[in-house]
Amino acid sequence: MADPSSYRPEPGQIPDSPGVYRFRDEHRRVIYVGKAKSLRQRLANYFQDLAGLHPRTRTMVTTAASVEWTVVSTEVEALQLEYSWIKEYDPRFNVKYRDDKSYPYLAVTMNEEFPRVQVMRGHKKKGVRYFGPYAHAWAIRDTVDLLLRVFPVRTCSAGVFKNAARTGRPCLLGYIGKCSAPCVDRVSAEEHGELAEDFCDFMAGRTGTYLRRLERQMTEAAEEMEYERAARLRDDIEALKKAMEKNAVVLADATDADLIAVAEDELEAAVQIFHVRGGRVRGQRGWVTDKVEDVTTGALVEHALQQLYGEERGDSVPKEVLVPALPEPVEPVQEWLTGRRGSNVSLRIPQRGDKKALMETVERNAQQALVLHKTKRASDLTTRSRALEEIADALDLDSAPLRIECYDISHLQGDDVVASMVVFEDGLQRKGEYRRFQIKGFEGQDDVRSMHEVITRRFRRYLADKERTGEWTDGEDTSAGAGPVSAEGSGPALTDVGEAPLTSSLKDEDGRPKRFAYPPQLVVVDGGQPQVAAAKRALDELGIDDIAVCGLAKRLEEVWLPDDDDPVVLPRSSEGLYLLQRVRDEAHRFAITYQRTKRAKRFRAGPLDDVPGLGETRKQALIKHFGSVKRLRAATIDQICEVPGIGRKTAETIAAALAGAAAPAPAVNTATGEIIDDEEPDTTAGFPGDPVTAGAPEERRGQET
Repeated sequence: MADPSSYRPEPGQIPDSPGVYRFRDEHRRVIYVGKAKSLRQRLANYFQDLAGLHPRTRTMVTTAASVEWTVVSTEVEALQLEYSWIKEYDPRFNVKYRDDKSYPYLAVTMNEEFPRVQVMRGHKKKGVRYFGPYAHAWAIRDTVDLLLRVFPVRTCSAGVFKNAARTGRPCLLGYIGKCSAPCVDRVSAEEHGELAEDFCDFMAGRTGTYLRRLERQMTEAAEEMEYERAARLRDDIEALKKAMEKNAVVLADATDADLIAVAEDELEAAVQIFHVRGGRVRGQRGWVTDKVEDVTTGALVEHALQQLYGEERGDSVPKEVLVPALPEPVEPVQEWLTGRRGSNVSLRIPQRGDKKALMETVERNAQQALVLHKTKRASDLTTRSRALEEIADALDLDSAPLRIECYDISHLQGDDVVASMVVFEDGLQRKGEYRRFQIKGFEGQDDVRSMHEVITRRFRRYLADKERTGEWTDGEDTSAGAGPVSAEGSGPALTDVGEAPLTSSLKDEDGRPKRFAYPPQLVVVDGGQPQVAAAKRALDELGIDDIAVCGLAKRLEEVWLPDDDDPVVLPRSSEGLYLLQRVRDEAHRFAITYQRTKRAKRFRAGPLDDVPGLGETRKQALIKHFGSVKRLRAATIDQICEVPGIGRKTAETIAAALAGAAAPAPAVNTATGEIIDDEEPDTTAGFPGDPVTAGAPEERRGQET
């Protein structure tokens, strides 16, 4: 625990002007970001007697090892810079709202030639109009189904649209009048764009215009005795009114406003937001946060406003924002919101009338959200805490292992030997911190040597960087073979679908979250005594004696400790054993996925892969043009230049590469013994051989480990 006086700036060093400050820990990670109207006065509050600080503030200043600041011109600039740094550094002691679900939006892709109405989640895209968020996707689809008879905008995917255009037949919605069928040129792109604009105007709350227009058209049709058209317009009006009834009027005068309510206790706070457009509630969302700093309700509101409008522009920021408490000071926040919208934004506390009543409803929702969150989390936290405590007791650790790293080795009969590292913090997966290794120190199958190499590489790099800068730096230690590598042994690591990338730009002296900045309290290896001994020996050789090591053997689910002849046997019903099993199984899954990826890539490798600058598109173009690698190898440079996208220099490189590469052995039909001539079109972009040749890797019999 650091003494704040050890890094307190000298008197007179801190400027008496607006700015943003950052506290960093001993590893140079940013742990807290704050703003101040006067940096000197604000920072002085952190360096008073520790007994007078709030417990959470005391924890922050004793965790920190240095403080730095940036001077800005105005408080609005300070607010903007604070938001940017919180998003960039993800400081552990700042308020960070956790969105309790991925809310769906009704989106209109106005950036396309033929705009499409659809349900979207996730980050907002430029050129797309969004309405919502909605509590459920089915609510969006019900609303869209009612509106399509009045605004028959395209809702189909790109594939369906192209197929309809190719065949000249629209989809079912085109036949029943719920799509204007631009795919078959029933309407032009301009007419369809106008329909999409009208749809957006209606969803934005400008409903009266369209109802009056339809009613006028219905009356005119009836007077002209066009009763079928009048009946259709009558049904359209009813559909619009039914869609409007789904959102009851809560505020008069077609008000556009966002109402934000906060429910909090000593440890957590829940925020609820109601989005009111045209006087109707168009969307609702909620967040929950841990109060890791001493923060007032006004500060919570300020953080919520940053989270809500930090990426928004224009009409996405409403004219009026109603809150339970105003940030202090309120003027910079209001000026910042006005800048985001481009026109004046009113930020205030409702005092009476309909807005006050609606705010009470939002507050009740916030209270219910906090109660529900604490109910759900209590069980989860209790279970995970018990599991970590059981592991600490079983392994005789001084404290619960809040960070656990698990390692596993995978190969196929000694080929493509790889290793995985997975990370669990507080009993939860941290997929963004997973890592993969290729075994480089030797050839063949030896799980014990492989484990020793992986542990050595991981912690050697940690010690080297810690000694040099106290923080991880960019680049990989190729001499030691450390770091995540691709299947070729260099460059960024491959990533699995649905998982965070395994490499990123590790920038020194910027304080961004580093994947390996924290050493684990416990290293788990997949295996028994030999693997555990190898991991412990690697740590001892590096002089690391403050990290516990254990192994989990698959056969009897026994926990092995270094230098112990007998395993630790945890009860089958133990939460600690269950957590260790989850960690071990995740490491095994991650390792075997990488091993299969490497093996598949090696099987698919061909002579064209060695041509520098030749991507997949041009490879496919070459094979499509010549039909096979054999014919491409026999082609002249002028013939290769005939392929679209292939210049003479590239053609010369291709010819040289194919001339230097050995021709693959002829494929053999194992059923007849017949040699298969390579004259059929090759659709594998130059992949060598057929798996029916003798000794093909796919025919081996072995078990992945």
